[in-house]
Amino acid sequence: MASESKQAQRNPLLPDRYPQPDFFVCDIFDAAPKSDTASMEYPLFTLSTRPDLKEREYRNGNNWLKISPSKMGLATVHDRDILIYCISQCMAALNEGREISRVLRFRAHELLQVTNRSTGKRGYKLFDDALRRLQGTQIETNITTGGKEEMDLFSFIDRARTVKETRDGRMEAIEITLSDWVFNAINEKGRNILTISRDYFRLRKPLERRLYEIARKHCGQSPSWRFKVETLHERTGSTSTLPEFRRMIKAIIEDNKKFDHIPDYTFDIENDVVLMKPRPGFLARYKSPKQPNLIGKISLKTQTYENARKISNNWDIYFLEEEWRSMLHQKNEAPDNPDGSFIGFVKWYVTKHRTSGNTL
Repeated sequence: MASESKQAQRNPLLPDRYPQPDFFVCDIFDAAPKSDTASMEYPLFTLSTRPDLKEREYRNGNNWLKISPSKMGLATVHDRDILIYCISQCMAALNEGREISRVLRFRAHELLQVTNRSTGKRGYKLFDDALRRLQGTQIETNITTGGKEEMDLFSFIDRARTVKETRDGRMEAIEITLSDWVFNAINEKGRNILTISRDYFRLRKPLERRLYEIARKHCGQSPSWRFKVETLHERTGSTSTLPEFRRMIKAIIEDNKKFDHIPDYTFDIENDVVLMKPRPGFLARYKSPKQPNLIGKISLKTQTYENARKISNNWDIYFLEEEWRSMLHQKNEAPDNPDGSFIGFVKWYVTKHRTSGNTL
């Protein structure tokens, strides 16, 4: 009885393993976690914590996707942490005006800390297994990312290799090559990328993570969003029976009312319909009325205009500035480093429109 009572009082959130990060990874922690909306909406990752060897296919209107596992099983919801980390680093680089590439190199220890994972021997083994599932899981789909339609076979990552190991054999420096599909989403300057809460990495249950992802994608900053339980059953990719899924959803909603552990959103259920609502703190954080005013007050340095002209490929620099400011207004976000952000935008714009020029 005592053990049952203790289990009932267990906090659904994992402990925050690194509340005060090491100084040499502070810049990594400062990169807000970002996630691609395509994998938020569609059940690309299995909810199972055991090897899932079942092939699956989903259809939604004209969109379809087929997912095939490797011998280690399908990539899991927790494996997705690695993609979120990679996307976050790319977006942080773009916001600072730095070029990005599909190939990322970083210390495995940093990723484990940022995603709130164990840095012990088992943590590195689980990280290695996750890389293998991400590379081995095969996806065939016509879902578009970055305005491009993919209708071929690909993986989440094309390659992962250990660049350097520690004396006890643990991976120290790791190099990951993102798939074109993931990289296309990043290259669209965040149009297919959303910021997510750091507490996402502390959610224990895969189904709780999927509920958060779906709420972040569909509800966003809207006052509310509704899903039939049957629709959520399909969108989450759950392999449970519908009655069992309904029971699990109700249990998660009751836990969330008790512990307030799922970040950014509240959930309720009535007449077999799940209601999602943003928390007041979430709206205050992501819908600040100060942002448009801040964007209007941004001024660029004279040297920034000169640097931009050198890479503008004859595009009118003030036209590019208008396009950049329009993008900021659409995102409702003022960059921390406006000069670097503008240079990064010019590089992106010129590359995207390489076949044309503007000499106004």
